[in-house]
Amino acid sequence: MGKQTLTGPPGTGQPTPAEKLLRPIQSFIKIEASGGILLMALTAVALIWANSPWAAAYNALWQTHFTIGLGSFILNKPLILWINDGLMAIFFFVVGLEIKREVLSGELSSLRKAALPISAAIGGMVVPAGIYVLIAGGSEGAAGWGIPMATDIAFALGVMALLGSRVPLSLKIFLTALAIVDDIGAVLVIALFYTAQISWFSLALGGGFLLALIAANRLGVRHPIVYLLLGLGLWTAFLKSGVHATIAGVLLAMTIPAR
Repeated sequence: MGKQTLTGPPGTGQPTPAEKLLRPIQSFIKIEASGGILLMALTAVALIWANSPWAAAYNALWQTHFTIGLGSFILNKPLILWINDGLMAIFFFVVGLEIKREVLSGELSSLRKAALPISAAIGGMVVPAGIYVLIAGGSEGAAGWGIPMATDIAFALGVMALLGSRVPLSLKIFLTALAIVDDIGAVLVIALFYTAQISWFSLALGGGFLLALIAANRLGVRHPIVYLLLGLGLWTAFLKSGVHATIAGVLLAMTIPAR
């Protein structure tokens, strides 16, 4: 059986929804070194600002509240949460699309190829947590064993961006896949061990949106607006559930039609 690709139906010349979504990203990749430089420069600015006499203004900026609403539905969150739960969900949606493409027709197209980043991600979560417990076990800080499990994919990709074409594509795919698995694992750990209260209703609602997205894919729906609206519903449900909303970006990417 031939491998699936992200091309449109034969003879139509029309791009698929996944292609439409990936085109701006592919254009950005051409100048990815600039993105890496920008990331590092802004990181330096943030570190200097946060440790300066103006640190209070820095903290106040992140706590500035932004509100969106429709009728009785209102989301009122500080800027830092809009970034962590909103923009990072978009980020993981983008890398999720890249991973899906590689699973269908690229570096991760077989279980054998995908096993390495999955195993690396599991090891990258279990080993640091184990070392932490060995060092801090029995103390008040032992409850923080989940902290060293996380992988900062944005910074990792930013550093690779600085190296440009000197980094093999296979390494970029490996790191991206590792980060996706690691993020899912970290979200599960946070949900099971660090979330005081989970809204099961919101989580079930998110499951309903996910099923609707899968159904749209299976029924051959190709209009991006359908996936945008259902994706927003999925993201909002996860946000309200207490489970980190970045997982919605990954799940949405997996339901986008690949052909």
